[in-house]
Amino acid sequence: MKSDEQFYIGGAWVDATGSETIDVLNPATEQVIGRVAAGNAEDIHAAVMAARQAFASWSNTPKRERADYLKQTARALHQRSDELAQLITEEMGMPTSAVRENQVDSAIQVFSDYGELLEDYAFEQRYGRATVIKEPIGVCGFITPWNYPLLQIAGKVAPAIAAGCTIVLKPSEIAPLNALVLAEVFHELGLPRGVFNLVNGNGPVAGAAIAAHPEVDMVSFTGSTRAGVSVAKAAADTVKRVTQELGGKSPNIILDDADFEAAVAEGVKSCFINSGQCCDAPTRMLVPAERQEEAIAIARASAEAMKVGNPNAPSTDLGPLVSAAQLEKVQSLVQKGIDEGALVVTGGAGGLEGLPLGYYVQPTVFADVRNDMAIARQEIFGPVLCIIPYGDEDEAISIANDTEYGLAGYVSSGDPERARSVAARMRAGQIHINGGDYDPKVPFGGYKMSGNGREFGPWGLEEYLETKAVLGPG
Repeated sequence: MKSDEQFYIGGAWVDATGSETIDVLNPATEQVIGRVAAGNAEDIHAAVMAARQAFASWSNTPKRERADYLKQTARALHQRSDELAQLITEEMGMPTSAVRENQVDSAIQVFSDYGELLEDYAFEQRYGRATVIKEPIGVCGFITPWNYPLLQIAGKVAPAIAAGCTIVLKPSEIAPLNALVLAEVFHELGLPRGVFNLVNGNGPVAGAAIAAHPEVDMVSFTGSTRAGVSVAKAAADTVKRVTQELGGKSPNIILDDADFEAAVAEGVKSCFINSGQCCDAPTRMLVPAERQEEAIAIARASAEAMKVGNPNAPSTDLGPLVSAAQLEKVQSLVQKGIDEGALVVTGGAGGLEGLPLGYYVQPTVFADVRNDMAIARQEIFGPVLCIIPYGDEDEAISIANDTEYGLAGYVSSGDPERARSVAARMRAGQIHINGGDYDPKVPFGGYKMSGNGREFGPWGLEEYLETKAVLGPG
């Protein structure tokens, strides 16, 4: 019988070569809810070689067959969606009231979308007397995060399967259990042996082994910019393709003609989703200086209306942070903001009354923030909002772009054309106008130190393809 302490390699559940294990904690209770084996370079090598052996056959399967597997995967995950939603809540703390839609249904949609996309996608095109062919890149190594664990896995695995690639996945060691469910689904569907392989483990060991392995043709990483740099360096010696979705410090420009009440309230809500543990969260709210007091009042009321607590309670808006280390980081940066002289509108660095267990933090709003403060420069990854005043539109855009990141941006205006004009001047990979919703059918990825490459839609598929030109005969 399969155990959570086994890996999925070559179409079978296999024991780890080492004895080290990793406890999986529920961040709301600090209790152990599972245990996985910690893979090493030897385990990664076995998975890579299984993927390499499977590649020749899988890369030549008809696209209709690959599409069918993707659609079957979506249906099978849907049948287990309640189980997955509860599991992800227990692993990383997002409230069950939000996790089904934001975490599980979104992942299911990605598998379904790629199944549909394949039906009309042209892998060959004629250009004059040449044929341009798009072919699967090969064995792909995936290192995925804990904040949207199944969705981030789907965003890599689904297009790789669609392209005809084979896969070695190392999910986050903090939230690995949902990935084991996906492996069970693939096994039950009869996905050919070696197409999908899963090895759990820590980033500096298992993740580094994936990045450096000479038989891995591509690495896709989602996580912090610091870790992304390490992955790229490890991959450089073998000149493999590396795509990265990294950190963010996204600006939210609220223009003077916006519906201020709605825009500020929505900005707070968007910043605090998933307890602020979103790489594209609008953490810097830029408001006209003469209206900062108005923004402060709205933001305070919005933040203080949010209920923090047990993620299984239907009334909970914000659950715990994912780990003790994350809690320490967030509280340290909140204290840094206080020390630098930012105005604490609500919240602060302390804990929460009535919640002695769990990694809970107070939702915090700062005002009078300067863009050179640490809280405006560093990705906090917690429910912390910085309100930054600006003088005019040009200054707002300058502040927005004054960051090493460029993952997302937000604009609110009563004039859609004005909003689009501002959006065109913002240096980021995805801009939301007047609360425009996230859409997994459009490209997602960043400028600057937010990474390279794009995920989702045909843009995500093409990250897993090589381009070959065949010339002649005339």
